[in-house]
Amino acid sequence: MKSRQGAFVCAALFFLTSIPLMMTESGYGQTPRNFAQARRELKTWYEQAMRKHGIVGSSLMLIQDNQVIAQEFFGQANQEKLQPVTESTIYHWASITKTFTGIAIMQLRDRGLLQLEDPIVKYLPELRAVHNSHGSINDITIKHLLTHSAGFRSATWPWGGDKDWHPHEPAKWSQIVAMLPYTEIEFKPGSKFSYSNPGIIFLGRVIEELTGDDYEVYIDKNIFKPLDMHQSYFDTTPNHLLKNRSHSYYLKEGKLTPARFDVDTGVTVSNGGLNAPLPDMVKYLNFLIGDPRRLNQYDQILKRESLLEMFRSQIDIQAGALPQQEGQNRKDAIGLTFFLEENFGMRFIGHSGSQNGFITHFYIRPESRTAYIVAFNTHATPTEKDSGHDTRLLDRELKEYLFQKIFTLFAAK
Repeated sequence: MKSRQGAFVCAALFFLTSIPLMMTESGYGQTPRNFAQARRELKTWYEQAMRKHGIVGSSLMLIQDNQVIAQEFFGQANQEKLQPVTESTIYHWASITKTFTGIAIMQLRDRGLLQLEDPIVKYLPELRAVHNSHGSINDITIKHLLTHSAGFRSATWPWGGDKDWHPHEPAKWSQIVAMLPYTEIEFKPGSKFSYSNPGIIFLGRVIEELTGDDYEVYIDKNIFKPLDMHQSYFDTTPNHLLKNRSHSYYLKEGKLTPARFDVDTGVTVSNGGLNAPLPDMVKYLNFLIGDPRRLNQYDQILKRESLLEMFRSQIDIQAGALPQQEGQNRKDAIGLTFFLEENFGMRFIGHSGSQNGFITHFYIRPESRTAYIVAFNTHATPTEKDSGHDTRLLDRELKEYLFQKIFTLFAAK
């Protein structure tokens, strides 16, 4: 996503089923433990961690076999209005939007409207203006864009945007096109992973060109509606949902600054424009996890075989190519818009988001049908004067806590 970034949050309210679940995977190095005890410890840890890092508001949900077995709501969705975080709180999901764009491209592939090996210029001839010193622009395929290996820069719009009167993102496709003659391919396409926001924006434009729908309309008709994600939307908030919209904040050296409220991501919507409450996002995660009871419904969105294709490794991600690649025997790869991570002896599929004060993340462990999703509305940045507040560190600490102490409680199926 774009460099403007988002936030983490604190914990309160932890609901769970009352049935204790026993850990059966002692091979992960933990002794068997009652899940009710594990959830109490998680609640305590989560609340303490949120306060330690200065998070204004946060939500967390844990999923097992398509059921929410734990949820936490912490702090304020809007500090100025003393609006508490609840189950209905709407967060900005930023780059997690990219996975919806990837699914839409696979839908069009399965309908015979495109092939992943097609040159992107077949659909967007404007890209012929891009400078490619590594070969022909015809060599860049849709698949390269899906795997962040096309060679485009990382930032969406590296020219300006730091003034209050600047648009949050470019508003029109014509602005992107105007800068294409000043854009270059930075490495041989397909040779390595390098995260690129413009590449996903190009895919969003392909969706519009092939379907005749605006990106937002296409995703609503072909993903949101079939999944009953009725409170999910893009860009500015519909009036009837404004009461649930979370504000976002930046925290630096003890100073809390509100971010822009309810921003419009403009032409970059396919790259990071999604807003939704956690219950809607759980419906999306259940689709990714799969549910034999809903196979027919889910297959109408995207057949399981095609979804699993998106979860297969396409390019290894080298150490240093992602922030905070810590863990235990960790290996990273990119699938088709989804990130693949081996860590602590387990395999995960996930994606993160960071924009305008929000920081978000989800991870799925397919083998045990377990997942978590988290959102923070505060981006705390550490400095030499204040190293104790750091949302990105908090995000990593939460992930490692859940991987080691919660995910290991559930046996691989």
